[in-house]
Amino acid sequence: MRTTAPRARRLRSDEGSAAIEAALVLPALIMFLCLAIAGGRIVTSGAKIDSAAEDAAREASIHRTAAAAQSAAQSAAAQSLNDQGITCASTSVNINTGGLSVPVGQIGTVTVTVTCTVNLSDLLLPGVPGTKTLTSTATSVVDQYRQRGDG
Repeated sequence: MRTTAPRARRLRSDEGSAAIEAALVLPALIMFLCLAIAGGRIVTSGAKIDSAAEDAAREASIHRTAAAAQSAAQSAAAQSLNDQGITCASTSVNINTGGLSVPVGQIGTVTVTVTCTVNLSDLLLPGVPGTKTLTSTATSVVDQYRQRGDG
């Protein structure tokens, strides 16, 4: 019986089980952390793109002509994205300046849509796309009593 007791203790020993558990759990924890970072980057980038669209819409709404409004909105969106540290793989700014052509005394609006493709490839996470395209639209009211230009 003495020979079986040490052998039984060895079979029930849990030495090394912590290393096996760590080897199984650690990759899942790292993947979860990378997914959280990717999600955070997408959420914060989305908020910054919202802000850029709002800045561009406001800037466009204070100009008198459609051409000046479009130029100002493009510049405002680019400046806002740059100021907030967003680097887009591709960016587009679409402006609807129809509200600038309504007669004085009527309310018009200017709408700007900013689309930015955010790079996620530096995260090196399997299953996460290399880029994510985010779009934000903002509308700003044109002052109904402000003089408007021709065009």
